Amino acid sequence: MSFYVRPRSSFMRLAASFLLISTLVLLIVQLILYSRDRANFPAGLVVGGIPMGGVSRQQAAERLLRIYNLPVELRYGDSIIHMDPAVAEFRLNLEGMIAAADQQRTSSPFWGGFWDYLWGNVSNPVEVPLDATFSEGLLLRYLQEEISARYDKAPSPAQPIAGTTQFRLGEPGTSINVESAVTQIERALFSPSQRSVSLTIQESATARPNLQNLQVQLQQIMEVAGYDGIADIYFQDLATGQEIHFIYRLGSNLPTQPDISFTAASLMKIPVMVSTFKTIDGEPDARVRELFREMIAQSLNEATDALMSEVIGGPRAPITVTEDMHQLGLQNTFLAGYFYLGAPLLERYSTPASQRSDVNTDPDPYNQTTPTDMGMLLSDIYQCAEDGGGALRAVFPDQITQGECQDMLDILSQNRIGILLEAGVPEGTRVAHKHGWVTNPNTQVINVMSDAGIVFTPNGDYVLVITFYQPVQLIFDPISAIFSDLSETVYNYYTLPSRDE
Repeated sequence: MSFYVRPRSSFMRLAASFLLISTLVLLIVQLILYSRDRANFPAGLVVGGIPMGGVSRQQAAERLLRIYNLPVELRYGDSIIHMDPAVAEFRLNLEGMIAAADQQRTSSPFWGGFWDYLWGNVSNPVEVPLDATFSEGLLLRYLQEEISARYDKAPSPAQPIAGTTQFRLGEPGTSINVESAVTQIERALFSPSQRSVSLTIQESATARPNLQNLQVQLQQIMEVAGYDGIADIYFQDLATGQEIHFIYRLGSNLPTQPDISFTAASLMKIPVMVSTFKTIDGEPDARVRELFREMIAQSLNEATDALMSEVIGGPRAPITVTEDMHQLGLQNTFLAGYFYLGAPLLERYSTPASQRSDVNTDPDPYNQTTPTDMGMLLSDIYQCAEDGGGALRAVFPDQITQGECQDMLDILSQNRIGILLEAGVPEGTRVAHKHGWVTNPNTQVINVMSDAGIVFTPNGDYVLVITFYQPVQLIFDPISAIFSDLSETVYNYYTLPSRDE
């Protein structure tokens, strides 16, 4: 019996053929897979902070647009606002980023890349950074017109408590810190994940009442006190130049133009002081300084007359004082004679203030002024002392110096009487002022009482001039108390604390 035995070499050829075919099929499959993989971005590629491995160019572009066009969430306190990036013209440079990413895909030759693919030698691709722009100007406009305009809250001003010297504090306002907001939002626009911003909110201090409210409160104080005379009040904020001027009589106001003329009395010693400094050359000597002290701090008429006769010079020195005031534009202020009893009347003056027909305070023909004139003169002295400016230096540039103006404030600050304007401010507050009142020589009663001064506060400085006139009598103690309340009200207005103090 015989058997047919297939040669061993034939089996080996068959096995080799099978392996070859299998390898070829596997290679073709891997080539197909590699070709598909090469058509997309490589694994691990990040474009603009977003993973793009295995996605196509079109898919990558869509993913970038979808994520970076998401609204930025703005939080303003409890309010949430969704900001469309388009309002700031946020734009992606898609073409540039996709082209940069594509370089990662085609950076190696096809067959070289296929060989690396087969052996698992995949290099880590370089991250493609975000390439985008936005308009800071448009973002600023959006913050101002859409966010600030809708969500910022203005502070509510303090409110006067009727009939008192006190104020009820207002509420602080809120506003976004625009500069900080731009930085925060820019960061969110350029982030694929951190797209929420808590806006920085700053609190604004409570506001003072407006000047009209202050005026009403001053009027109410006089009404509550039952004051039945004429009150002429002038206030000036020395930082801003804002003013109040009103003339009160029996619960209502009189026109302020033209001003009302009052007997100046000792207020006229401020113009005498100015004219004396204008006349002297250099530092005042000991004699002049002592006369200044007696004239202002002790209100001695003899010292005033001595300064005029010895320094300003001659029997017509009061007329020189008047001319100096008129050069400064203070047309309602004049001094027509010395202060001593029986002094001759050197001139007769008619001023706009003295010509009013609706009200008459029986002003002295020897000396007259108005609260506005005195307030403006004090303001001129202050501006000259602070920065060498103002009307005094403009009108008398070679005769009055900044140092002399500072001396004037020091002299006025020596007048410490503890009543009138001084009584309305905290102890230790600097008040550069001159007071005065007129006693009727026939009846020995007071008809005119005034105080004109500069009050220095931590919040800035101001001028306050108050003049009262009553044709029958001003009783000193109750009138002095009203002065104090008016002064305290203005001081409280000017130094209102914020709620966090």
